Amino acid sequence: MKKYLGTGSASVIAAAMLLSVGGSGQALAQQVNNIPVVQAVVRTAADAVAVASPATIPAAPTASVALDVAREVSVLQRAGWPLYALVDKFSTGDPLTDEANCIAVAVYHEARGETLEGQLAVAKVIMNRAASGRYPTSWCGVVKQPWQFSFVRQGRFPSVDQGSSAWRKALGVTRLAVANAVQSVPSDCLWYHADYVAPSWGRRLTRVDKIGAHIFYRS
Repeated sequence: MKKYLGTGSASVIAAAMLLSVGGSGQALAQQVNNIPVVQAVVRTAADAVAVASPATIPAAPTASVALDVAREVSVLQRAGWPLYALVDKFSTGDPLTDEANCIAVAVYHEARGETLEGQLAVAKVIMNRAASGRYPTSWCGVVKQPWQFSFVRQGRFPSVDQGSSAWRKALGVTRLAVANAVQSVPSDCLWYHADYVAPSWGRRLTRVDKIGAHIFYRS
């Protein structure tokens, strides 16, 4: 399975980027003329109350819930709660919106074999693509964009095991990401790929960090 994200000409499908699935790979490919932008928001608990713009928070009720989560996470972090405990706590809660559910499904299918930090980074990538102005402006639009996430087939998602721990983690990660409550890769981090491939576009970028099996870059 292809495990990288890259660029290509207007006449060919761009190279594919990894977002791994439970130990095996899934690709995130794209077809653009410019270097594609894959961004991730950084918010610490202290500034989490400044929740993202409407491009990343699709509806006012979601923003209100996100603010509540951010405030609670801030308190819990000050009490010393680690990420795994936060993810577990927020694996249950208010039902996700359709838009947030698209993030959770992507995290589940693309990154359930990654660390929680890696799963959070995947969620941030989706959110920031929507906010970048260079991709669809909704989270579902980003995930369903042709040639992006290889687990999507003709705009449709495969099923998830809703009773699995992987799905519960994806829900917790998504709630934290939507709330911008936990620090992740920086906002100018645009791309990432699997650590066992070396796409040529990586030489044109600045490496930011390695999280699990993914290497992140800024342009």
